[in-house]
Amino acid sequence: MKHYIIPIFLPELACPNRCVFCNQYSIVTKQQLPKKEAVIQIIKQHLQSFVHSERCVELAFFGGNFTGLPEKMQRDYLALAQPFLESNQIQAIRISTRPDYIDAKRLSVLKSYHVRRIELGMQSSDAEVLSLSGRGHTFEDTKKATELILNKSFTLGLQMMIGLPGDTIKKSQKTAADIIRFNAHETRIYPCVVIRNTELENLYRTGTFQPLSLDEAVSQTAALHEMFEKSGVKVLRMGLHASDDLNGAALIAGPYHPNFAEMVFSHQWKKRFENVKIPKTDSLQIVVHPSQRTQAIGYKAENKHYLKQFAQKVRFVSDNSLPKNEFKMLC
Repeated sequence: MKHYIIPIFLPELACPNRCVFCNQYSIVTKQQLPKKEAVIQIIKQHLQSFVHSERCVELAFFGGNFTGLPEKMQRDYLALAQPFLESNQIQAIRISTRPDYIDAKRLSVLKSYHVRRIELGMQSSDAEVLSLSGRGHTFEDTKKATELILNKSFTLGLQMMIGLPGDTIKKSQKTAADIIRFNAHETRIYPCVVIRNTELENLYRTGTFQPLSLDEAVSQTAALHEMFEKSGVKVLRMGLHASDDLNGAALIAGPYHPNFAEMVFSHQWKKRFENVKIPKTDSLQIVVHPSQRTQAIGYKAENKHYLKQFAQKVRFVSDNSLPKNEFKMLC
């Protein structure tokens, strides 16, 4: 079954403060809350573009602090989706919000409009990182929110960010471990980048903050992804969404790349090849699961080039019987 997302982007008008890394107007490029007619039009246009008859369609309110909006406004937006749910054109609703804007009353409103998934911008579980990043919430806020969400039988997503001010590899791994410990169903891993017109830009230009390099971000994310995969937490995304702004003047510095996830998977496979003894030979055949063939070859065929130091001819072939993260090497 094909899974489709219909994204409705809301600016951060409901956020109580501005995080040091955030200039959401640059990322989302929508400075006004979308009107009722616009939301309905977006839904209809997406539904018409979906080609699979067997599909699960999810309406997602992204980009802001949804539960920080006035309750009437929340209800108005959620009400727009109800006819599409009743006609089974849409099967689920997802919202993203902050940990400190979750309570029993807000969850009751969401439940009454058939919201199924809630994503929280956790970012980090480290108190110093949260403070230096200007998040305005605590680790305890996140812990309390996750308990409330799971007790109401929502699907829980926890987003994390690596490379924030004060962050380290050890702290990011602790955040990932906490996401797993909190029984989150889903996560997203975002590398922190420096965006124009943010406090982080000022810190960067004065030398107070240094973002991760692209290689560092890829390596750290690869390790975190493996932690989540082993624990059964679904990684929905790695890296920031591509946009004209991030490909243009809005990005000042940091590990943004439109193919970031592809680079992460490529890095994981290179590590697997590096951890085995490869004989010198004329021809080398790497057998992998079909879903992993492109990733095993690597971003810009980097893994194939690596293997060519051992063999003049390198071929990647598919075998459905192999587990996704394993391979066979035939000389």
